[in-house]
Amino acid sequence: DHSDDSSLELLQENIKAPNIVVINMRETVSARGQKKRAMQLGIENAKGEIIVTTDADCSFGPNWLKTMSDYFDKETGFVSGPVEFNKSNKLFDKIQRTEFAGIILAGAGLIGNGNPAICNGANIAFRKNLYYSVGGYKDNLNLSSGDDEFLMQKISKQSRSGILFCADKNAMVVTSSNRNLKDFFEQRRRWASKGLFYKNKLLVLKLILLYLFYAGISAQFILGIAVNNIFLISVGVTLLVKLFLEFNILSLGTRMIFDRDILRNFFPAEIFQIFYIIIIGITGLFGNYKWKGRRIKR
Repeated sequence: DHSDDSSLELLQENIKAPNIVVINMRETVSARGQKKRAMQLGIENAKGEIIVTTDADCSFGPNWLKTMSDYFDKETGFVSGPVEFNKSNKLFDKIQRTEFAGIILAGAGLIGNGNPAICNGANIAFRKNLYYSVGGYKDNLNLSSGDDEFLMQKISKQSRSGILFCADKNAMVVTSSNRNLKDFFEQRRRWASKGLFYKNKLLVLKLILLYLFYAGISAQFILGIAVNNIFLISVGVTLLVKLFLEFNILSLGTRMIFDRDILRNFFPAEIFQIFYIIIIGITGLFGNYKWKGRRIKR
C-alpha cells in the first residue's frame, strides 16, 4: 500500500519461503479506503480458506496462527483476537496500554453476548467465502476506516456463522502505542470517524448515548462547581459505579489474556478516557485526519 520506506525491497530480497508471496498495490487509488483496497487485493490473491489480517507494526508468538485457526469449527465464520500495546516505562504509554486493554475486553464482551460491534484489524480471522458472500469492503470503500468492524458486523447480520473472541494468550498480537498525544488523537479520530456509518442503527444509538454519558460526567462536574454542590455528589456516585464495573472487567481480563500490571494505571487511564472521548466524539465526525503520513478523507 505505497509504503514510502524500503519495506517492499526488504520483503522482496529476504523472503525465500515459496508459500509467502509479496503483493504490491502499484496503481494510484482514491483519497479514501487505501488500506481496504490493499487488503482486497491480498484477499483476491490468497489461496487459503481462512484469511488472517494484522498490521505492519505488530509482533506475535510462534503459536499465533495455530491458536486463531483452532477456534474455527463448521459454525464459526469470524474470530476476533486479542491485541495489546508494548510495555513501556513511560506513564503515557502505560495509560494507553491500560485503556486499550479495556477496549479489547469491551469488544470481547459484546461478541460474547451476541452483539459483535468492535474488533481490531491487527488480529482478526474470517472465512474467505463469507467475505465474498457479504460483499467484502465494497459498500464502505468510501470510508477510510472500519475494514475490521464493518466486515464482522456484516458477517454477523447476513450469515448464520458464529462470531467468536479468541481468549487465549497464545493468540496475542502486540503493537506499538502512540508516541505522543497528537498521534493518539489522530488514531482515535480515525476510529471514531466510522461510528455513525454502522448499518445497525441501534448500535449507533447506543454509541450516541454512551457519548452523552461521558459528556454528562463533565457537565455534572462543571455544574457542581458553578451552580450547586449536589452535582458533585451525583458525579462522584457516577464515577464510583463506572470505576467499580470497569475495574472488575479489567480484572477478569488479566486472568484470561492480559498481564496483571495493566491494573496499576487504571485510575489515570479512566480519567484520561473521559476527557479524550468528549473531544474525539466531536472531532472524529468532522474533517480529515492524518494517518501513516497521509492526510486522509473520512
